Amino acid sequence: MKIIGIDYGGKRVGVAISDDSGRMAFPVSVLENNGKLLENIKAIIKKEKVEKIVVGESKDFAGRSNKIMKEIEVFVGELEKQTNLEIILEPEFLSSHQAQSIHGKNEMHDASAAAIILQSYLDRNLE
Repeated sequence: MKIIGIDYGGKRVGVAISDDSGRMAFPVSVLENNGKLLENIKAIIKKEKVEKIVVGESKDFAGRSNKIMKEIEVFVGELEKQTNLEIILEPEFLSSHQAQSIHGKNEMHDASAAAIILQSYLDRNLE
């Protein structure tokens, strides 16, 4: 089963996809967070035959929702309506920082963060 991972940001949204077995996550693209975001994500879902969605859940050091979390909740609600796929929120604590320390800050940084979020989910749910 292929799973898409999403690192939602106010300006850019990182996207990662698992392999067919759902064991490894790979950075795919960085999308602009604009009026075409949902359309672009749905196109990736269709092309890759995705069956499940994992979205990074943004919390602070105390475990409280960050400012962006309200936007993420709206995004998740709309994505769920438009795709009818199961959406799982996965803690994304410091995923962007991890991606930057591993790969450096580059144009695929947000996609690398999405891959870290997705890989975290996959590792915890391997059967």
